[in-house]
This record gives sequence, C-alpha cells and structure tokens, in this order.
Amino acid sequence: MSPQLLAMAIAPLLGLFILGIGNGYLTSLVSIRLDAFGESQVVVGWVSSAYFIGLGVGAMLNDRLLLAIGHIRAYGSFASLVAVTVLLQGLVNDPIAWFVLRLIGGWATVGVFLVIESWLLTSGDSTVRGRLLALYMIALYASGVIGQLLLGVVQGLGQAEPFMVVGILASLSVLPMAMIPRVTPLLDKAEPLSPLRLITLTPTGVMGAFGSGLLVAAIYTMLPLFLQRSGFSVTEVGQFMAITVLGAMLLQYPVGRWSDRHDRQIVLIMIGAFCVVVSAVVLLTPLPPMGLAVVLFLLGGGVFSLYPVAVSHAADRTPAGALVPMSQGLLLINAIGSALSPPAVSPVMAALGDIALFGAFGVLGAVLVMFFVWRRLVRPAPVPVAPFSPSTPLSSVGAELAVTEEWLHGAREHEHMEDLSDVLPDVEVAEPLVGPPTEEGQYVAYYDDDGFHEGVREAMHDSATDAAPAQPPEVEGTDGSESEEEALDERAEDKDSDSRH
Repeated sequence: MSPQLLAMAIAPLLGLFILGIGNGYLTSLVSIRLDAFGESQVVVGWVSSAYFIGLGVGAMLNDRLLLAIGHIRAYGSFASLVAVTVLLQGLVNDPIAWFVLRLIGGWATVGVFLVIESWLLTSGDSTVRGRLLALYMIALYASGVIGQLLLGVVQGLGQAEPFMVVGILASLSVLPMAMIPRVTPLLDKAEPLSPLRLITLTPTGVMGAFGSGLLVAAIYTMLPLFLQRSGFSVTEVGQFMAITVLGAMLLQYPVGRWSDRHDRQIVLIMIGAFCVVVSAVVLLTPLPPMGLAVVLFLLGGGVFSLYPVAVSHAADRTPAGALVPMSQGLLLINAIGSALSPPAVSPVMAALGDIALFGAFGVLGAVLVMFFVWRRLVRPAPVPVAPFSPSTPLSSVGAELAVTEEWLHGAREHEHMEDLSDVLPDVEVAEPLVGPPTEEGQYVAYYDDDGFHEGVREAMHDSATDAAPAQPPEVEGTDGSESEEEALDERAEDKDSDSRH
C-alpha cells in the first residue's frame, strides 16, 4: 500500500478506533445498568433492540444526508449526536427515554460508519480494497476488545461518569477527520436488492445473514446480562466480553479461508452445529471461569464468522453487476435479524432463567443446520469463486467495500457456468458458455445437458473416448506407456502430415 493511500486512510481509521472503543463499551454498559436499575430481561431486550433498529434505518437513509452535506460535516454531525444521546443517558434513568436515545444513537452511529467506510471505499480502486478492509477490521475489533475492558476500569466512577467517558470518546473521534484536507470523495446512491430477489438468488445467504443478526445481537446485548446474573463482577463481565470479541477477531479469517477451500454450505452447516455443541456444553456442564472463557472465545469466532461466510457464499452465485446490491441487501436482512433478536430472546430468559440464553443459541443453531442441509440437498453450493473477505455488517457502503477485484473476477467466471438472466433480469450478465470452448479458452469451465465440465481438455477426452474402438491399436513408436491424450495428439500430427503430402 502506497504511503499516500495510507495517509488518506489513517484519519478515518483513527476516528473509527476512538469511536469504536466507546461504542463497544456502551453496548454492554446499557444492559448492565438496566439490570442494576431492577428492570426485567424483557425491558433490557427492547431497549437494546432500539439501537439495532436505528442501525437498520440509518443504513437505508443516511447516505442521502452524506451526499447533501459532504463527508467531514456529516461525520461531525453524526458523532456529535452520538455524544449527546450518550450523555443524556447518564442523566435520565427512564427505560422509555433510553429506548428513544438508543434509537437515535444507532441511527447516528451507522452514519459515522457510513462516512468512514465511504472514505475508505473511494481512497483506492478495487485492487487495494482487500488491504483497506483488513485495516478497517483490525481497527474495529481491536477497539471493541478495548471497549469491553473499559467496563472494569470505570465501574467505580459513579452513575453518570461512564456515559461521560463514551461522550468524550465520540467527540474526540471528530478530530482526525476535521484535520484532513477538505477533499470529499464521490459516493453513489445505494440501491440494494429487494428481499424477494435475494431469496430467489441466494436463500442460503439470506438465512445466514438473518441468523447472524439474531446471534450477534444476542451476544452483544444479552450475554453481559447473563454473566452479571451468574455472579461475575462488572470487571469480569468486561473481560469475558473482550474474550468473545477477541475470538471473533482472531478466528474469523481462518474460518473464511477454510470456506475458500471447501464447500461453503458445509462450512455454514458446521458453524450452526458448533452453536448447538457450545450451547449444550454450557447448559449441561458446570464450567469454571477459565473453561467459560475458552467457550466464549470459540463462540465468538464461530458466530461472527457466520455473516461473512454467508455473504461469500452468495457472492459465489451473484453476477458481477449485482455484487454491490446483493451485499447491501444482505446487510438490511442482517439488520432486521439484529433488531428482532433482543425482544425475542429476553422473554425466553425471563420465563426459563438466564441460562436459557444458550438454549436459544442452540435452537437457532439447530434451525440453521436444518435449513442449510435442506438447501444443500435441493441445490448444492456452486464452486467457490469469490475469495473470503472478512467483514462485519455496518453500512451500505461497508458492504460495497467488501466487493474486491477478486470478487468481481470470480463472479465473471461464474456467469459463464449458469444462466442467471431470469433470476436478475434487470442486471446485465454474461451469456452462459454452453458446450466446449475454443482452444483459446481451453481452461474455461462450461456446462451442457450432461452437467458441469472443467474445460475443453475434459470435453476432448470424453469425445475421443466415445469415438475410439473398444481396443484401440497401439501408436507406432510408443511402448504402450504413453497416456491416451498423448496418443491422440500423435495421431492428430500424423493426420496433418498426411494431408500436407
């Protein structure tokens, strides 16, 4: 990466890191404080859901404001609104007021991420997006780990002071963006694919994105409540949450690379089954603190890998012209799942006990396994053509940032294997390559009535085998150890020689 590109990306990444510390801290702080106020799990669930509702609304609408006023002013506006809503939470203890404040805070937070992600998106072309995305993910997850550890550092400051810390961090995050030159990257209006089109194109991707929203939101909002009610101190709750986020940071890429080398439907099935196993371990086995830490580390790695693997699976079948709308559409599906998760899980915890959180994880994991297995029986996964890209659902532009040059190249290759014009009639796709390609394209895959073929060499071999007699004569000048393909090549050369004579 060039020094100029790094210099242009360092300011938004630094702003993201500062804001992410406060945001990661606040997600756990809200649940813990509501529990300390004596509110039920249901109230905690609804207040937590407001944040994710705000994220979903902002993901659909905030780009219009960004286009109207520019990146730097939009960042300052959104970050200031985040600071105001957090500070007000430190002054007011009413759950209804917190619901409204978290709703506005979620809307403003995704606006901040929208500015950062769009700035990174337009900092370089698709050939360097993979490296920019890697830096982005490191800043995001590292700030999340530090934010969770803040729970123990500031727990003794008082009632309003922890919210003041988050407000200060939100305000400080404006400084890096305010100091950069007044250059405004161009940004196109996002037009995500509709849910109906997405279900037609990639049912597995839709279910994976929706299930990921349910699981990740429950971890962020209800897991701190479970840990505190299990007898752990606020410091220990922060440490356990930090370990969970650390697992997501360290294990997401190895799981994704594994999905590049194997059937991604199998990988998704394994992730769902892993949720079932982890839930059974917590439900049936008394775990010491160290054992629980290991389980949460692995849980974070598995659950947080579900969304990027599902998106990569969807990209394996999506035409190049629909990759960005597809990614943005799955983002909205994920936001819906995140918004529904806390209100759905919290009544179960209220009725059956806090341990029912892991029962909910297990049930959802089992549903995902059954759905993915059914889809594999109905339609096996396509050959992986889009290399895994570690990502987390934040904004519509962040979804576009994940569409790298490798994704586009793989999608163009796949368009020749399957006719997708009926699935996405308004998206320009390449004509499917039916039948053996020419010699110039001898390594291009194709399909016909007999199914999928690797390329022209396979087709030549099949046709030669069909035309050859049961016991082909030996080729003169060979000892019988040459391959059939070499013999065919020699016959072709003799034929050309005869024709010249």
